[in-house]
Formats: sequence, C-alpha cells, structure tokens
Amino acid sequence: MSIEHVSGRNAGHMMLYALSTCVWCRKTKQLLDDLGVEYDYVYVDLLDSNEKNHVVKNLEQWNPNRTFPTLVVDNDRCIVGFKEDEIRDALST
Repeated sequence: MSIEHVSGRNAGHMMLYALSTCVWCRKTKQLLDDLGVEYDYVYVDLLDSNEKNHVVKNLEQWNPNRTFPTLVVDNDRCIVGFKEDEIRDALST
C-alpha cells in the first residue's frame, strides 16, 4: 500500500487521508510539515482499486461522508477538513 511516512517530532500517531489534487489536503500537509510533527498520509485517489477499497473502509469508520482531508489523531480523534486551530489543539494535548 502507498502509505507515506513523514518523520518529525512525535505528537502521537497521525494518519492523513488526502487527495493529490486537493488544495485543502495540501494545506493540511503543509501545516503538519511546518509544525515538524511525524505523520503518515495516503493519497486515496492514486491507489489502485483494491487498495482504495481497503483504505476507504478505514476512512469511513472516522468520516462516513468520505471527504478530504481527514486527519485521524491517535486513533481517537478525527478532524475533517482544513481546521488549523483544531489541528494545532490536537497536537498540543
């Protein structure tokens, strides 16, 4: 599967579900990069159909609407969309 890892400061496990063409997804990735935190991400639109089905099932557990970006923090909290304040808050706790 094409899950990418970005190294940085450990602020808990973060998984970003994104689309390669989405400006809000790019902004979310850039914010995580600027904050220097470690995270994983996957561009759902670039997966083959089998991988996409598997990833979408995981995504639906957190975001039944399957919208992007979806950031799952510590398998406990889900932030849908580019919500800078919520992301910063999740990383500070």
